[in-house]
Amino acid sequence: NYKMAGLDLEHLKHFRSITSKLTGHGEAHLFPEGVYMSNGPLGSAFPQSQGLALAEKIAGTNRTTICTLSDGAAMEGEAKEAMAAIPGLAAKGKCAPFVLLVTDNNTKLSGRIDQDAFSMSPTFQALETLGWKVLKLEQGNDLLACISTIELALQLAKVNPAQPVAVWAKTIKGIGTKKTAESASGGHGFPCKSPTELHAFVSEIYGTEDYPTEFKKWIEELIQLEIKIKSEAQPDTGEKIQKGIAKAMTNAVKKGLPVFSVTSDLPGSTGVADFRKEFPNHSLDVGVAESNMISVAAGLSKQGFIPVVDTFAQFGVTKGALPITMANLSEAPVIAVFSHTGFQDAADGASHQALSYMSMLATIPHVDLYSLSSSEEAEHILNAVIEKFAADKKAGHSAKTSVFFLGRENFPKTFSTEKNKLNYVPYQPQVIHQHIVGAKNVLLVTTGSLVGEALKASATLEKKSVGSIVVNLNCLNHIDLSVLKPLLKKCEGRLITVEDHQVSLGMGSYLCHQLVQSGESLSMKSLGVHGEFGQSAYNAIELYRKHGMDSESIVKAATELLG
Repeated sequence: NYKMAGLDLEHLKHFRSITSKLTGHGEAHLFPEGVYMSNGPLGSAFPQSQGLALAEKIAGTNRTTICTLSDGAAMEGEAKEAMAAIPGLAAKGKCAPFVLLVTDNNTKLSGRIDQDAFSMSPTFQALETLGWKVLKLEQGNDLLACISTIELALQLAKVNPAQPVAVWAKTIKGIGTKKTAESASGGHGFPCKSPTELHAFVSEIYGTEDYPTEFKKWIEELIQLEIKIKSEAQPDTGEKIQKGIAKAMTNAVKKGLPVFSVTSDLPGSTGVADFRKEFPNHSLDVGVAESNMISVAAGLSKQGFIPVVDTFAQFGVTKGALPITMANLSEAPVIAVFSHTGFQDAADGASHQALSYMSMLATIPHVDLYSLSSSEEAEHILNAVIEKFAADKKAGHSAKTSVFFLGRENFPKTFSTEKNKLNYVPYQPQVIHQHIVGAKNVLLVTTGSLVGEALKASATLEKKSVGSIVVNLNCLNHIDLSVLKPLLKKCEGRLITVEDHQVSLGMGSYLCHQLVQSGESLSMKSLGVHGEFGQSAYNAIELYRKHGMDSESIVKAATELLG
């Protein structure tokens, strides 16, 4: 492709000297000619790169810092802060040369930025007013134009470090194939819905050339596999937890309750998209700005609305801790739906995996944390919380903020059975399964995405003539101990907690403290993550196994506890 762009090999080598490691989320790379910082998942690399430029100046090395920033990440509050701070500090002689590469493709995960939220053009037009030297690159997908513009930016930044340089590049995400370029998300995900579309897709990439026979073979194998899967498909009895969220919100509006959705780009992933489609006048997208989302919701709450915010758990708890604190301090409660907890965002890796979601919010006054395991549970608990919120408002009381955590992978619609009809009551632990065997019994307490693994472990223990009681905690930081204490006595104080969270300051830690404080004696094992970040995997179960919280690990812990 570099030949098609009219470049020779030396041009390419020069370009690669700057861009050879443009890969990670918020990663910094050092080169002889400069420091490069890649854009992070929350726009965090941009403000971090500010520190790199300051450090270069202080150390006297004065290499040029280069940072890429997408228009979606530029919506974040900390990115806006850095847009003002970098030229301000540079003008005072405190920064080494700085170049910002803005890729403006009008695309975020859920669709086009200007249609869903608002145009970012005024923000980028304001860069010059803030003190940046702005180079506008209209053809941001033209490799030769990119090289010449970046070379000019580097020269200007080195000649005058007191004024940082911003390259405002208009780009098309997914350019190269019509299907991805025209996708509202720019091909984020899977632009081809079936392997039958792959021939045309790959042919477009290769143009007039015939693509390799290996590809043809693979495509045919995928087509045959699709036929086989469809012919053997069984009825799906599951239902994602997200469906229950949308049902509860929809039912509330139909009852006349003032539920209002405020999202920051991820409604399709969190489950509120169905609600927003049915009630567009009860919906607002503030763009990729989680802190602002919660603060907006707090203002709506003050005016009598029941605001529901949504994003991934990692973004919600990190960006949301301060505005959630301020909202409750101001008696402006909100309801939050934070999805993809723990390893449930396996494919996106460590940056997206919330492994401290409970500990970050659990001690904020007037905040309840719920962890959901099925669609039915989600619908019932959220219904109850919305109705209580409305009743408190009507009575002139300040409601509590309620945060709902949920996973992303397939879940059963319910854990109720013919033998076990569950009652969905906030704060009240649910006994999912109970099988008592003489004096050899353990109490398995879990929550959310790991309820299924606990049930598998219980079935295995039963085959080993070991009894168990499986309990699901729907609320993480307010627990009705009167339900648990009799169960603990049946198990002679033997307790195993299992959670998709850091063991330190997690559900097990909190539960143990509550039980011991109330006078109970325990013999306990806590399964979870031990002070590590996550990593990429195809499915969450792979990481559950690695960190010792899958069904086999639960069985092993029970065996050790019984001696």
